[in-house]
Amino acid sequence: MLRIHHTALYVRDLEGARDFFVRLLGARSNAGYHNLRTGLRTYFLTFGDGGQLEIMTRPGLAEQDPSLPRTGYAHVAFSPGGREAVDALTRTLQEVGYAVLSGPRVTGDGCYESCIAGPEGCLVELVADGE
Repeated sequence: MLRIHHTALYVRDLEGARDFFVRLLGARSNAGYHNLRTGLRTYFLTFGDGGQLEIMTRPGLAEQDPSLPRTGYAHVAFSPGGREAVDALTRTLQEVGYAVLSGPRVTGDGCYESCIAGPEGCLVELVADGE
């Protein structure tokens, strides 16, 4: 059976992104990797159910206009539990300075979620279990 092994996200501030996912979303981080030839630096972050997110940085990353819709991955979604957990984590992220872009709310397709502009504007959705 095919399963997703991990998703990867490029960021400029690797340590700041690592702190966000570890401190605020409960990820466990590996010790990191550094390719001295290319300058690539990465961390693999593991979440409670074993899902993994690789965060990466390297010299020469191109800027994208975050206000424009574009092809490619749109967001990364996490489920902290039920609706109360979505509400609580949304409040926590807002209190520490991350912008809440929508919600918490029931979406048109029946999900209870919020959307936060995470590290470097990366869209992070918080979705209630079973929604």
